[in-house]
Amino acid sequence: MAINALGLFDAPSSALEAAGELKGAGFEAPEIISPIPIHGVEKVLGKKKNIIKRFTFFGALFGGIGGFALAAGTAVLYVHVTGGRPVIAIPPFLIITYELTILCGILATVAGFFLSSRLPAMRDRVYAPEAAVDKFAVTVECEDSEQFRRAHEILQNAGAEEIRELGGSE
Repeated sequence: MAINALGLFDAPSSALEAAGELKGAGFEAPEIISPIPIHGVEKVLGKKKNIIKRFTFFGALFGGIGGFALAAGTAVLYVHVTGGRPVIAIPPFLIITYELTILCGILATVAGFFLSSRLPAMRDRVYAPEAAVDKFAVTVECEDSEQFRRAHEILQNAGAEEIRELGGSE
């Protein structure tokens, strides 16, 4: 079972410094919980990849192909020849294709948002209520007690006001 180390700081610069030191010491994915935006977090922790645009693209692609297949399949199964026009005519099918492209793209975007936000939460997350008011928290997941000791030392040297050991994920 993993152990989470949580350090509380008064200043955002101290929290940013601690997160950078943890990242430099080889800890994976330290997180900062803050009541206000901290500029420079991306430089220290690295920018996380946003996968929502991929959900949108593949949802729209699926919707477009599905919309055209639906219209073409319906026209082929229930042939209704009108005025010598082709059974599979592109212009009328574009309306259905467009509508399903937009619909599936939007639904996939919403699904991607919930998945990337990890909602609904299947397990408890590490959180400090003080970080929503006037403190800045730095959390890191440790594999064992030795790694927790190293994280504790780094957080303490960075000026953590309080350091907590929290039960982690299994």
